[in-house]
Amino acid sequence: MVEVTAASRGAPARDDVTTIEVRLLLEAIYERYGYDLRGYAASSIGRRVHVALARSGLPDLGALQHRVLTDPDAFARVLGDLTVQVTGLFRDPDFYRAIRERVVPMLRTYPLINVWLAGCATGEEAYSMAILLRDEGLYERSQIYATDLSAAALERAKEGVFPAEDLAAIVDGYGRSGGGGTLEAHATVAYGQLAIKESLRRNILFFQHDLVSDHVFGEMQVVFCRNVLIYFGHALRDRVMRKLRESLCSGGFLCLGASERMAAECREPFSELAPNERIYRRKGAL
Repeated sequence: MVEVTAASRGAPARDDVTTIEVRLLLEAIYERYGYDLRGYAASSIGRRVHVALARSGLPDLGALQHRVLTDPDAFARVLGDLTVQVTGLFRDPDFYRAIRERVVPMLRTYPLINVWLAGCATGEEAYSMAILLRDEGLYERSQIYATDLSAAALERAKEGVFPAEDLAAIVDGYGRSGGGGTLEAHATVAYGQLAIKESLRRNILFFQHDLVSDHVFGEMQVVFCRNVLIYFGHALRDRVMRKLRESLCSGGFLCLGASERMAAECREPFSELAPNERIYRRKGAL
């Protein structure tokens, strides 16, 4: 008797089925929400998908796909598992130095300063900007709107408490960014944690916002959208770029991530202020 196996029947092996299921989940996310994760390395995204499945408590990827398609809150949780939110206080000191040297002198001309941080994750970027503005004497006339799709990330951001195990790196980044004071003026370090002082948190408003489908902000002097556009397909990226542009006042500043370049068709309304740090200025008089 000849044994009939999956391979001899032409059926896909188990690993191939899993690969197909992962691909279908990514396609479903792209078609439903516009987030394009299909170009990730297969081994890396496969691991993240299985982390998301384990956290969901669902029995298989088919059930996870159904949940993601029908429940936007479940999608937000899964997206947090699939996208690596690499962030930290003053994690990119050259960028913040460019903000101090190139952007802050022009911000001084505004009576009120509105800053929107789209995709703020757990808040480190928002607090870095708040510290910078306070150093420069601009915090009291500034309002920071920090938004993200992930409700869980926003809850952590609102707390303003971070592990202090990377304190040396934070202090180094702060100094290299041009910070002339000390972090103790802005945060308290105790019991292995770094807690942002309440006086620095009061001008930051954290709330949930879908950059793809929700409204735009208006008359922002600065818009951060760093390391977010890399997750979008071409058409969606252009649509989001229009939103970001419309949110800026004339002469306002757009800050993108280090690995993100502005497409040629989106560049016309902007001039390059600090191209290496991906800081652009919307054309027009102040």
